[in-house]
Amino acid sequence: MDKRCISQENLGETGFDYTLSLISGKYKMVILYTLMEFGTVRFNEMKRYIGKISYKTLSKALKDLENCGLVNRKAYNEIPPKVEYSLTDKGKTLIPILDSMCEWGDQHKPESSKTTTQ
Repeated sequence: MDKRCISQENLGETGFDYTLSLISGKYKMVILYTLMEFGTVRFNEMKRYIGKISYKTLSKALKDLENCGLVNRKAYNEIPPKVEYSLTDKGKTLIPILDSMCEWGDQHKPESSKTTTQ
């Protein structure tokens, strides 16, 4: 088996880099997690759930995720305007990764922050 040499490789050509280009950003993973956990979510519900995110940042992150095909935006023609967000089929393929991250966090977070449910 040949050993790979870093000088002959390029991170930009990897699937890892492509995935990061879609989901990197301060709140994108949080948005994907929110949609994974709750399914279809309205903009203001998501804003309240996430908390610290500004309206502008949430709007931009949702547009970015929509543009790369991970999030679906459905606008209703009513007053007041109603917009709902959900994962696309492509976005749903990230669920196993998000689940693995949740499991890892549950296993490795400090004991003082673990909650017991029975």
